[in-house]
Amino acid sequence: AVYKQHIPLANACKKPGEWQTYDIIWQAPRFNRIGTLISPAYVTVIHNGVLIQNHVELKGQTLWIGQPFYKEHGPAPIKLQSHGDPSEPISFRNIWLRRL
Repeated sequence: AVYKQHIPLANACKKPGEWQTYDIIWQAPRFNRIGTLISPAYVTVIHNGVLIQNHVELKGQTLWIGQPFYKEHGPAPIKLQSHGDPSEPISFRNIWLRRL
């Protein structure tokens, strides 16, 4: 899911402990010179070969409390998290980035 914005189209999860794969196509938001939003962000997600988000428009950052909103920003790091999952240690591998 895109937290508090879009539920997935399907549940493509494998069993716990099996490697999961994601292909994420990200279109960043665009802002004008004074920081006003020109174009929102869009994301397409393929999870384990199954389309689960299809070019969905994002309403801004995903917040724990409150509604999403946009705040002007430039390039930023990718952050991965496990939300304190009690299972085996969470691992990430074969992370590829390609500018489109």
